[in-house]
Amino acid sequence: MPKLSLPPGLTADQLRTACDPAQFTFRSSSELQPVPLLIGQERALDALALGADITARGFNLFVLGPMGTGRHSAVRALLEERAVKAPAPADWVYVNNFDDPRRPLAISLPSGGATAFRDRMTALIDDLATAVPSLFESDDYRNRRRAIDSEIETAQEAAFEELKEKAGAENIGIMRTPMGFALAPVKDGQVVKPEVFNALPEAERAATAEKIARLQKDLEAVLQKMPELEKQRRDRVRDLNAELAEVAIGRSLSEIAALYADHAAITRHLEAVRRDLIDNIAIFLKAEAEEQETPFAKVETSAARDPRFRRYLVNVMVSNGADGDGPARAPIVSEDLPTLANLAGRVEHISHMGTLVTDFMLIKSGALHRANGGYLVIDALRLLREPFAWEALKRCLRAGEVKITSVPEEVGLQTTVSLEPDPIPLSVKVVLVGERTLYYLLVALEPDFETLFKIAADFEDEVERTPETTGLYARLIGSIAKRENLKALNAKGMARMVEEAARQAEDSERLTLRIGVMAEILTEADHWAGVRGGKQISAKDVERAVSERVRRSGRIRDRSLDMITRDIVLIDTDGEKTGQINGLSVITIGKEPFGRPARITARVRMGTGKVIDIEREVELGGPLHSKGVLILSGYLSARFALDEPVSLWASLVFEQSYGGIDGDSASSAELYTLLSALAEVPIFQGYAVTGSVNQLGEVQAIGGVNAKIEGFFDVCNARGLTGRQGVLIPKSNIKHLMLRADVVAAAKKKKFFVWPVSTIDEGITRLTGIAAGERGSDGRFPEGSVNAGVEARLQAFAASRRRFGAKADVASHSEEGVE
Repeated sequence: MPKLSLPPGLTADQLRTACDPAQFTFRSSSELQPVPLLIGQERALDALALGADITARGFNLFVLGPMGTGRHSAVRALLEERAVKAPAPADWVYVNNFDDPRRPLAISLPSGGATAFRDRMTALIDDLATAVPSLFESDDYRNRRRAIDSEIETAQEAAFEELKEKAGAENIGIMRTPMGFALAPVKDGQVVKPEVFNALPEAERAATAEKIARLQKDLEAVLQKMPELEKQRRDRVRDLNAELAEVAIGRSLSEIAALYADHAAITRHLEAVRRDLIDNIAIFLKAEAEEQETPFAKVETSAARDPRFRRYLVNVMVSNGADGDGPARAPIVSEDLPTLANLAGRVEHISHMGTLVTDFMLIKSGALHRANGGYLVIDALRLLREPFAWEALKRCLRAGEVKITSVPEEVGLQTTVSLEPDPIPLSVKVVLVGERTLYYLLVALEPDFETLFKIAADFEDEVERTPETTGLYARLIGSIAKRENLKALNAKGMARMVEEAARQAEDSERLTLRIGVMAEILTEADHWAGVRGGKQISAKDVERAVSERVRRSGRIRDRSLDMITRDIVLIDTDGEKTGQINGLSVITIGKEPFGRPARITARVRMGTGKVIDIEREVELGGPLHSKGVLILSGYLSARFALDEPVSLWASLVFEQSYGGIDGDSASSAELYTLLSALAEVPIFQGYAVTGSVNQLGEVQAIGGVNAKIEGFFDVCNARGLTGRQGVLIPKSNIKHLMLRADVVAAAKKKKFFVWPVSTIDEGITRLTGIAAGERGSDGRFPEGSVNAGVEARLQAFAASRRRFGAKADVASHSEEGVE
């Protein structure tokens, strides 16, 4: 078979697209104008603006994209801009429901009015705690109270005196005993002793007994009149107290009522407070008495702290008044722990004498309350992880109100009596931030999702690398340095950052928009610049930051390389083998993925047209890998021995692979091994291969091309570069190359090569040094070509299969004759 002269690999400029520092005219990035918003995210920012401006229900936002693309900062910046221009929403308070304390009343007030109303009601209680006792200690009150007491006592004494005179006229006396009142005969003003009374004639004793019985009834009548007189006393005292309370309370309440004369809900509440205060004015007197009786020094505190006065206070749920930083505005709330209670509010309880009690003052606001009239930003994954939080959010958005519920209520296990606060009307723009996969799952599986979140803001992963975007990217990096108080970059340092942005994008024609990663690299570069005493961040500082990141996460990569160089994992980087090739894979553990070569082998023999994927047979191969194997089976069937039945049995395996394998990026390598085994043509082992293949034999692009090339380079470099080693990649992956500097340097010295291929024929020619061969007009492949060898082997398998079948038929007929 004739050897071929093959073209060289890609040039150094093709392996890494450098950024020329000369295009930057600044000496320090501090000279650059900051970028106001993210670059390359116009579509997402337009969606954000639309969602923030539409006030119709259901136009909430889902911001999707990978982490580190600046989603949260962009959302915050845009919402801040809208919030400053929007009016501040109303405040909300809860007050006691005097008709049904289990159902506290929600009252809305103008922005900033909640705290003022609360303070006025607190001051009212404090004032009454001082004024009421003073009023009841006045001479006027005491005189009127004594007059009532005197009048009732006089009436009581008059009734007794009348009965006493009546009894005395009949020589019967009324005596007070420990058991009550008793009647007894008297003589000369002295009670007749029992022995004297018993010595009297029977007729006289009977007459005296009759008098006592008659007077006993009169006594009972007088005694029955006493409670009525006491009731009159209490009623008159209560009326007097109410009269004075009306004076004290009415004066204080009227001042507050005048301030809220146009507010119907507060007017009704103040009237209920007035009635309850008048009915329970005695609590102020009890509080004063208890303070006087305490043996300890009095501590000056607000009377409103007394539990007996709690029902008159105001629980501020939301206050949107102006703060010290500026005027009132629409709120922006970010809830980092979106539990049911943190989202929709909760009713707390306190322990009192061994039991849990609660009241309207223990109602606590949730994020929806605080964001009402403004914007609420939540991480979507965190929200969905919290039990009942997603359902509560949906319920509130659908109903347009916030209703406080507990977990027992959500699951239908509420057994204790608790509060049922009034729901509060809700008008909020909810912004969920999450990954794309989560968004698509919600669209597919959650029926209410698209009804409630009609706007999707999809953040790009990368932006096209042009002179204009490169300039904007430099301004963005400079803005990050200023914002984080880092050192400025010089032109070479900025160029190196741009190159790293392309490498992070895994595309020489794109720049990554994962700004979080770039900010981390910039921060580390600032540190290394400080270590060397530099005043600016240079290219060397950025390079060290990148290499140190790789080194920190490289323990597993180094152990993998060590196992290969010690021949524990068998990988050949020299020599020739038939039916054996070096495939390439990417392992992602932690932040830095790395490439790892793997030996792929194939074995063939006559069979019934089955290609066995050993990985799939033992359930280590994923569906995409199995798809790739089936595609190469289709390629073989349609390309070779077209007039013969497929009579091949083949097995493919990743040697020393003990974990799962998925993806079709090794399908071209597997096809090369099959072609090598069939044609019995050896493959040079200094090559490694990546790329998927279709049924037409075209090699297709794959991901992770840089890590795969570098992984094989590290193995070859550890063993010593021979100048004959390299990697075959799909031609369509050239634009993705942003290889490490050491790989580019080796390629420049022609110690290591990267060859692009677009078809299987190109690849097998490179791997074997023998022409693949094209089918001629006579329907045959050229003699000595790889494809000719493959077809001849398949035809030989078919012929053997036919002979084997004929023998089987003869044996079958012989057995039938014996029978």
